[in-house]
Amino acid sequence: MSETTPTDRLAELSAHGVSIWLDDLSRARLTGGGLRRLIDERHVVGVTTNPTIFAAALSQGSSYDEQMATLATAGTDLDEAVMAVTTDDVREAADLFAPVHEATGGQDGRVSIEVDPRLAKDTERTIEQARILWSTVDRPNLMVKIPATVEGLPAITQAIGEGISVNTTLIFSLDRYRAVANAYLDGLERAQRAGIDLAKIRGVASFFVSRVDSEIDARLDKIGTDEAKALKGKAGIANARLAFEAYEEIFSTPRWEELAAAGAHPQRPLWASTGVKDPAYPDTMYVDELVVDGVVNTMPEKTLEAAADHADLRGDTVHGTYDAARAHLDALERLGISYTDVTDTLEAEGVEKFEKSWDELLETVTAALARTAAR
Repeated sequence: MSETTPTDRLAELSAHGVSIWLDDLSRARLTGGGLRRLIDERHVVGVTTNPTIFAAALSQGSSYDEQMATLATAGTDLDEAVMAVTTDDVREAADLFAPVHEATGGQDGRVSIEVDPRLAKDTERTIEQARILWSTVDRPNLMVKIPATVEGLPAITQAIGEGISVNTTLIFSLDRYRAVANAYLDGLERAQRAGIDLAKIRGVASFFVSRVDSEIDARLDKIGTDEAKALKGKAGIANARLAFEAYEEIFSTPRWEELAAAGAHPQRPLWASTGVKDPAYPDTMYVDELVVDGVVNTMPEKTLEAAADHADLRGDTVHGTYDAARAHLDALERLGISYTDVTDTLEAEGVEKFEKSWDELLETVTAALARTAAR
């Protein structure tokens, strides 16, 4: 028997019902054909972005120089320049994915762009920017990313209620995930009352995985016992699996069935932060252990290529694991590791990291505008 080819592994992952999205975007990927290659050869059916990704893209190479020169000549201010650069990339990516969007009936072919993370605690301004991003990109396969802070929840409801497809990001805890799902349902009901076609609205809930292990592993290392060491590297997957259990519960209620009958689509779980941060772990761990029909896995290219090369696909690795997942989180609590404290810490750090990346993005654009204006 011949060895499984790289493309076969990703085809198999897709066949198991996992939509493969790339967690990266840059103009170089768009103009150089790199993103097209991943669509054609790696079964990539969507893209997610965040401030960190845009900051990295703008700091490398000369792909943005021409646009920066045009913006500088026009006297464009900083915030408008950032909006122009990022939405242009997302719009072009959305056009590239338009055939996928059509072929999947709107489920995939999605490209996400995040609201300014400095607004994570400001409901009204988040709603306002979600509207601006939606209208500026002006593509039906866009998703606006809204962080799952307490203040973000009503923004999610309002955006969905206006027919804006939303990727809810920075979800760490199961309680917050349930609140996010409820905000989505509230939004669908609001859209239904407004006469909006529910079939055109899509949502994903981005549940972060590897960051949970990084935080909990550090706490386990401080405890230092053999029992603690034996629990390392398992919490992120356990947490995600329990999120899928919650998803199945929420999207099988009479409330959901009424919305589904009106044409609504479920808010799919999306596995984010799937690049392994500890080199001691298998580099496809957050792919192999979270295979189940009806989810998205958004991967950095390094993880994507690793999965293409040697993913250990064994069918559904989520169903039948819920009791063991609960037992694992209970064992952590018995060692004194507070689940609530971990997830609260990760949410605060997540917002802070994205704010820092946004500041880096602003600094990069400021320097680029000044450099091109001086020519």
